[in-house]
Amino acid sequence: MPASVTAKISGLLVLVLMLSFMSSTQAITFEVSAANITKIGNGHVLDASIRYPLTPRVIEALDNGIPIVFFQEFKLVDVTPLLAGYWEWEDTLWDTKISYELRYHALAQQYVLQDTATGKERFFPSLEGTLHALGTIQNLTLPPKHMTDNKQLVFELRSGIDLYQLPTPMRPGAIVSSKWHLTSPWTPAQWH
Repeated sequence: MPASVTAKISGLLVLVLMLSFMSSTQAITFEVSAANITKIGNGHVLDASIRYPLTPRVIEALDNGIPIVFFQEFKLVDVTPLLAGYWEWEDTLWDTKISYELRYHALAQQYVLQDTATGKERFFPSLEGTLHALGTIQNLTLPPKHMTDNKQLVFELRSGIDLYQLPTPMRPGAIVSSKWHLTSPWTPAQWH
């Protein structure tokens, strides 16, 4: 066989193996669970848990001193059914985003979690403890002026890594790599 045909067959075989490997691996994403809204007095609060399974690439970046910015997004949507329920009109009444920077301090051998809006820092001895604290949302006060009629309101949240906060040389590679795309889907909270 000519060398060009052998090279084409080898290339095709490698491509098929790569595609089968990619389809057999399950995509890793962050996961929002147990999101509940509770009425307390005249207001409402959110409690939720977010699981943060990090890829080896993200852990490697953290261990090498690269700060990673995580975001938690929240939105309140008024849903109006139209055409006998076959279609819905959605109007976003309120939305917000909270960001946290996670970095590893090698000298102190601690993980530092900083609220980027307030600058408040918390220190943890392990990555697992840090991610657990990051993923625990307790008694987050929701905007009272929009929470009066919850029959048509849907409160959703999601979490991910802000790839645009990575150092400039890392950004292009992270944006195209599936190892960095860990954003959870929008998840509705349950009203209690």
